Amino acid sequence: MSIYLDSAGTLHHGHAHNFALECPHCQVLSHLTPVSVPQYAQLMELKPSHVGIVYRCDSCNSPIFLKYPVKMYAGSRIELGTHYQELEHAKEKFPFTYLPDEAEVVFREALATYSAGCYNAFASMCRRTAQAVFADLGENGKLRMFDQLNDVREMAELDQDTFNMVRKVLFGSDAEPQSNMPTLDTTTAGVLLEAMKDLLYQSYVRKGRLQQAMMVRRYFAGESAAKVTPLSQAAT
Repeated sequence: MSIYLDSAGTLHHGHAHNFALECPHCQVLSHLTPVSVPQYAQLMELKPSHVGIVYRCDSCNSPIFLKYPVKMYAGSRIELGTHYQELEHAKEKFPFTYLPDEAEVVFREALATYSAGCYNAFASMCRRTAQAVFADLGENGKLRMFDQLNDVREMAELDQDTFNMVRKVLFGSDAEPQSNMPTLDTTTAGVLLEAMKDLLYQSYVRKGRLQQAMMVRRYFAGESAAKVTPLSQAAT
């Protein structure tokens, strides 16, 4: 796939008809249409290492800004790299209702740092979230979460290095030098995010939703029983 600007200032994209991403505004996987492209003459004069292009989300019409590296300034075209950087990311969602207060506060901040692309700050906030959860669940709860993490490894078929990274972030201690926080990139941060969501879901959300559903069932069962007249009373 090639992306380049010609001397007329027209953007050429090899996969333009299929170019889509999740819009950070409407959070829909949508096709993008370029609406603002840098001027060719200015780029050739200044020769920046990166250029920005504004697209329009075809679902909600909001602007989306992507930054591309410049591969080459040629005589009549400017070649761009295919690996763009999103300056806005869709906000990650999670059902916070069932989380204890401290874990909710720090995990909200963890998701904010992930959406901002601050992946190492995200790792630090995930460790703080895990510490808040361990304090709430106790030692037995911590052991259960470690077992759940092993289940995640098996289900997601994580390799040993990736699993060790997640384990070190969540179960390491700030007081132990050997537990220093690993450095994360986009891929490892995404794995940590999904693992963290699954652990919190299993520890709190699943239990809370099940208890709520049972409570509703008991309530309506009691309402129905109260409306039924016993045969013994009907006979008298």
